[in-house]
Amino acid sequence: MRTYKISHTDLEVSRIAYGCMTIGGTWDSTPLAAGEREAAFDALTTAYELGINFFDHADIYTRGKSEAVFGEWLAASPGRRDSLILQSKCGIRFDGDPGPGDPGRYDFSYAHIVRSVEGSLRRLQTDRLDLLLLHRPDPLVAPEEVARAFDELGRDGKVRYFGVSNHTAAQIELLRRYVGQPLVVNQVELSLAHAHLINEGIVANQVGGAAALASGILDYCRVNDIFIQAWSPVGGGRLFDPPPALQRAAELVAQMAREKQTSPEGIVLGWLLLSEKRRRSAFINPTHQ
Repeated sequence: MRTYKISHTDLEVSRIAYGCMTIGGTWDSTPLAAGEREAAFDALTTAYELGINFFDHADIYTRGKSEAVFGEWLAASPGRRDSLILQSKCGIRFDGDPGPGDPGRYDFSYAHIVRSVEGSLRRLQTDRLDLLLLHRPDPLVAPEEVARAFDELGRDGKVRYFGVSNHTAAQIELLRRYVGQPLVVNQVELSLAHAHLINEGIVANQVGGAAALASGILDYCRVNDIFIQAWSPVGGGRLFDPPPALQRAAELVAQMAREKQTSPEGIVLGWLLLSEKRRRSAFINPTHQ
């Protein structure tokens, strides 16, 4: 497995990462069944044995059960932690958290960030995260609180490096004005079926194009040595059971897979890896988010 070194860190990560969103079973309080736990262990072990050392989590994935079953897998093999890069995300809160009438929302408050990390560490059965990402932009963010949380988590050794997910260039720039640590990652949706971040540089300033929405995220991250991670890199399977708008692309993918004697998934991932070759990108498991 080829690896990349994330800029401004000492982290050497596998080019393909494993997204752990679905290893925890259902998105409710139902305990993980024995068969689900066994399937999770098998999937994680297979990924590890194939050379994947980079595992991506979020505090919300299956209401914490994804991190919990990963922690069980980690505890079953003492010594494995030091060979892995663990990443988690925080900032999304469900309806009813913490009170019955509280709405779903994004929360980058100091208290929530610190509490979320402590919960992730407990479930993952580890003393540190290698990377913490802010999951989705909080429109009411107080960047001073983010800075305070990052300073404390870094000082206490609970988080080694920091980044964001689904953030625009301007949103990252606002955080960088206050946060002392470098923001080293931006995790964004990117695939052949969702190529807007690549297309925007072509359609900008064209009549009927997406110029008004162009934010230059990829170029901004390249200029500032921010590592791009692609979530849902096979587009949620939309190229394998395509809607009409993706029918022609799906036919070409299937044709190339036959010619290359590989899977359609391999062609889609290959396109993304090639298109992002110079952006030092890691790619998350297709089930991720």
